[in-house]
Amino acid sequence: MSSPRPSPAEPLAARLAALPKAELHLHLEGAIEPSTVAELAARHGDSISAAEVAARYATRDFSAFIEAYKWVTSYLRTPQDYALLAQQTAERLLSQNVAYAEINLSAGVMLFRKQDAAAIVRAVCETVRRFEPRGLRVQWIFDCVRQFGPIPAMQVARLAVELRGEGVIAFGIGGDELAAPAAEFRGAFDYAAAGGLRRVAHAGEIGGPESVRHAIDLLGAERIGHGIAVARDPALVDLMREQSIPLEICPTSNLRTGALARQIGRPSAALSDHPLPGLLRSGLPLSISTDDPAMFETDLLREYGALIEMGLSTPELVRVAAAAFEGAFLPPAEKSAYLDMFHGRAAALGL
Repeated sequence: MSSPRPSPAEPLAARLAALPKAELHLHLEGAIEPSTVAELAARHGDSISAAEVAARYATRDFSAFIEAYKWVTSYLRTPQDYALLAQQTAERLLSQNVAYAEINLSAGVMLFRKQDAAAIVRAVCETVRRFEPRGLRVQWIFDCVRQFGPIPAMQVARLAVELRGEGVIAFGIGGDELAAPAAEFRGAFDYAAAGGLRRVAHAGEIGGPESVRHAIDLLGAERIGHGIAVARDPALVDLMREQSIPLEICPTSNLRTGALARQIGRPSAALSDHPLPGLLRSGLPLSISTDDPAMFETDLLREYGALIEMGLSTPELVRVAAAAFEGAFLPPAEKSAYLDMFHGRAAALGL
C-alpha cells in the first residue's frame, strides 16, 4: 500500500494512519460522495448539485437518515453505477491503509427495485479484485431490509448462497430494527447458515438490549452491528464477552442518526456520552467502522480520532484496531497472517 511511514516519534494520529487496518461495517451505498451522486443523477437524466446532496445527508435522526438512504440509492441503477462506487470506495480505503474490508451490499434494495443483483455483484467484485495487488482485499455481506419482511429476506438469503463463489461471505439484516421482530427472519438466517454463510445483524442501534439478545438467540448472529444498547444490560455484556460475539461500533453514525441520544434518553448526545470506552474496558470485543462514511462525512481515520477524543489509551487503540482483524470472517490461517502483519507494523511504529 502507498502510505506515509512515520517513525515512532511521530504524533499518535500519524502512526495510526500508517497502521494496517480492517473495516467490518461499511455500507457500499452509504459511501457515495455528493459529487458522485451528482454524476450518477446526470447519467440518469436528473440535475442535482453536490451541495444539494450534502444538504440531504445532514441528518440528525434515524428516520431522516433512512429517507436519505432510500433517496440516494435510487441513483444506483446499473452494474456500471455500482462499479464506479466500488472503485471510488476501494481507493478511499487504500488511502487509509485498510488492508481488509467486509462491505455490506443492500441486496434487499436491489431486489425490491427489480435490479439484476447478480450482475451488480459480479461488477463490484471484478472492480475490487483489481485492488488486491495493491494491498486491499474485500469480501461482501448481503443485507436484507427488516421493514420489507421475511419473504424478501429469504430471497436475499437464497441469492447470497448462490453468489458465495463471488466473494459473498455473510448474510445480515439492516434497516429499521423496530419494524419487525427478529423471529420473523429466523428461516432466512437458518437458510444462509446452512448454505455456508456467516451471520450478522444490526441490533441495539435504536432498539434496546432485547434486540441484541434476539439477534443472537434467534438469528445466530456472530457479530452485532452497532449494539450500543448492550451497555444498558451488564448480563448481556457478560454473555457476549463469554461467547466472543463482537460489536461493530460506528461512533459518528451513532451521533448522526440520533441512535446514541436515544440510548441515553436525551435530545442530543456527544462523543463523551458514548459507551464504547466502558464496553471495551469490560472486555467485550469490539471494532470501529464508518457505517455510511459519505453520508456521515467521516472515514476510518476520523473514527480513530473520535476514539482519541473519548480518552482511549494507545494500547486500547491498538486493541480496537486488532479486533477488526480478529472479528473478520476469514479462515484461521489468513486471519493469523493479517494479525502478524498488523502487530509487526504496530511494533515498528512504536504502538
